[in-house]
Amino acid sequence: MQILFHSIRSRLDCHVIAGKAKQSLDKMKTYFVYILTNSSNKVLYTGMTNSLMRRVWEHKSRLIGEFTQKYNVDKLVYFESFSNPSEAIKREKQFKAGSRKKKIELIDKFNPEWKDLYNIEQIYK
Repeated sequence: MQILFHSIRSRLDCHVIAGKAKQSLDKMKTYFVYILTNSSNKVLYTGMTNSLMRRVWEHKSRLIGEFTQKYNVDKLVYFESFSNPSEAIKREKQFKAGSRKKKIELIDKFNPEWKDLYNIEQIYK
């Protein structure tokens, strides 16, 4: 009887530990602010997400956004990552309030050739 109790107790301890680990991972989410453009680099679109790869794929697949569909905005040219969603939202608002010139300067500094960063593995590194 004591062995059975110990076995059940060990399993419960494992679930509690796993639950705490999941909570810690949930707290460590990454949030992204990003800039997309079209193939001719004329149109800029700013967004925020907790899954950059998924969101850019959605833009490329034309699943979201009338604006991005209308102007064929699907090339990721700039992004920043944050561990706090409030900071990401604050930064997105700064982008949206800022001038086109400032956005272009950021992109030129970060990605001078304006390459599509969607397939670059460093997004999550």
